[in-house]
Amino acid sequence: MPKYLVQASYIGEGIKGLQKEKAAGRIETVKRAVEGMGGKIESFYWAFGEHDVVSIMDLPDNIKAAALAFAVSSTGLVRTVTTPLLTAQEVDRALGESVGYRPPGR
Repeated sequence: MPKYLVQASYIGEGIKGLQKEKAAGRIETVKRAVEGMGGKIESFYWAFGEHDVVSIMDLPDNIKAAALAFAVSSTGLVRTVTTPLLTAQEVDRALGESVGYRPPGR
């Protein structure tokens, strides 16, 4: 199953919601949502700085990953950045692909 790095930042009222539900409550909510899509949370960490949450998730495909990102962001309380993760084998396969690309001006 594809893996995704999901970074989330709470916005305004989202922080107040986090204070009310606490971190464990939010993790449980996210876990239910991800499992309901056929996925799994591999890791989930709280942070401070640019992002409040850093998580690695297994999701069935890009459509499910996008659906999760849209659902979370549509609340206006959390902003997410979702990055597909590749294995070494996938990168090696990509490096072996022939691509008909010409750099600008060459």
